[in-house]
Amino acid sequence: MTAGGLHLSAGQRDALQTWLDQMRALHDASDHTLDGYTRDVGGFLGFLALHHGGAQGVSVLGRVTLSDMRAWMASERARGISGRSLARQLSAVKGFARWVAEREDMDISAILAARAPKHKRNLPRPLSETAARDMLSNVGLQTQQDWSGLRDTAVLTLLYGCGLRVSEALSLTGRDVPLRDMLRITGKGGKERMVPVLPVARAAVADYVAACPYEQSAGAPLFRAQRGGALSRRHIARVMEATRMQLGLPATATPHALRHSFATHLLAAGGDLRAIQELLGHASLQSTQVYTAVDATRLMEIYDSAHPRAQG
Repeated sequence: MTAGGLHLSAGQRDALQTWLDQMRALHDASDHTLDGYTRDVGGFLGFLALHHGGAQGVSVLGRVTLSDMRAWMASERARGISGRSLARQLSAVKGFARWVAEREDMDISAILAARAPKHKRNLPRPLSETAARDMLSNVGLQTQQDWSGLRDTAVLTLLYGCGLRVSEALSLTGRDVPLRDMLRITGKGGKERMVPVLPVARAAVADYVAACPYEQSAGAPLFRAQRGGALSRRHIARVMEATRMQLGLPATATPHALRHSFATHLLAAGGDLRAIQELLGHASLQSTQVYTAVDATRLMEIYDSAHPRAQG
């Protein structure tokens, strides 16, 4: 295991791997999350090795000063790391350091006292209800074969009508059809949730299945590519890009924006924030609360357009 071009010491490598194993076993951390932790913590340990002249054991964490932490964060910003990414890295480092401190009984107060620079949280960019409907009505026109157009329409209908992630929609298999009123989805970290399926989404998937030239066996992907393999995320991104250009929509009209639109439009219609959290599969309410800011921003834009400020 390396970080920043430097090999970690055997003690650091073993401790990091044990911590990662524990995060997987006790917290259901996904492979993607664990890869991020490996890079973040490994990068920090690699910096300390460079900063102090060679790889050391985990005891180095007890000798870290606030000056060391500031130097590490400054070096990350100099590499072009954003404030948001640095906050994520610092969170991973603190988590690992706490775990080590509990095992080794060391003082890591300097690491815990470090604060990442404040960063402005980017708000999701949902489509308007009209734009979302137009997207679903036109995406099927981007392919030459009728069945593949029905397929693309079905995928996007699941994103907007059920709030699924693209990966979740594409992970459906033949055993999931015909769609029932409730769909069991396995999301990030292996967390399962039950999602209501609107009649329009069931109909869109049924139309695709009826036209699809490939057999829908239980273990096979539900959504097939032209040659019968699993449909790719890249294809969905391409057809949505073609559709948004046709409709004159902004570049923010991405597949994931349909999931944002699902949450924002549901909230605007009076949906409960906790219920929306469950539907989206967010681990914490904080992730869902961003949509309240989106809705407030949209309302202010409407207010400003209806009540323009006096000129001069």
